[in-house]
Amino acid sequence: MKLAWATDIHLNFLDPRKRAAFARSVRDTGASALLITGDIAEGPSVVPLLRELHEALGLQIFYVLGNHDYYRSSIGDVRAQMEALCSGSPGLSWLHAAAVTALCESTALVGVDGWADGQYGDYHASPVSLNDYVLIRDLALRRKGSRLRVMRELASESAERLRGALERALPVYPRVLVATHVPPFEEACWHEGKISGPDWLPHFACKATGDVLLGAAEAWPDRRIEVLCGHTHSEGVASPRPNLLVRTGAADYGAPALAGVLEIEA
Repeated sequence: MKLAWATDIHLNFLDPRKRAAFARSVRDTGASALLITGDIAEGPSVVPLLRELHEALGLQIFYVLGNHDYYRSSIGDVRAQMEALCSGSPGLSWLHAAAVTALCESTALVGVDGWADGQYGDYHASPVSLNDYVLIRDLALRRKGSRLRVMRELASESAERLRGALERALPVYPRVLVATHVPPFEEACWHEGKISGPDWLPHFACKATGDVLLGAAEAWPDRRIEVLCGHTHSEGVASPRPNLLVRTGAADYGAPALAGVLEIEA
């Protein structure tokens, strides 16, 4: 099968004509399914736009959510919407809440949303302030220390979900694809051809997820773990272990495009 991959498509910035054009570009690849690694839309629009995309494609959509998908809402509200959406739509699979998905006998797909956790770079000295800290209700906190605690709780929850999924997948499948929104390593946090600096890393990478991936790669040296992520809108490849590859996908606001098409062979 072919698995089309896109990230940070921000469908809420597009008119219906451009959204239809994006769907055609996916269909034209001949892919059997689409994987989206977050930032699909915003809280009030993510459900209707996922439904619209699914109807336009007629393909299975696997996805994780990104920070923008929680904008103008709360984490609890959006997650409840995701669970309701997927329970009534078999063609939509929110990987953060899904079991291990077998793509073929040799390859499985798992995923978690992932959150920046302030462990890379220098969070307390960073002057960077994201819209996340205004538009996501749970992160709209005055004190940086309070916000950091919430970020780390969210990142830890994602990391533990990923640990459980990998523990189930790696004994069975030689190749495991991992979808997440936030880059899990410094060296995967690409922006305009370079690794992000200490001011930006706290907000754009997740060490908690990275630590889980490193542990899994070391525990299963004969398995291949391939991570697909986004968030930074710039492409790059990192390989922190011989059997662990991380691909960060590029994106442009208002012009969604595929980050790649993966061949899944039995």
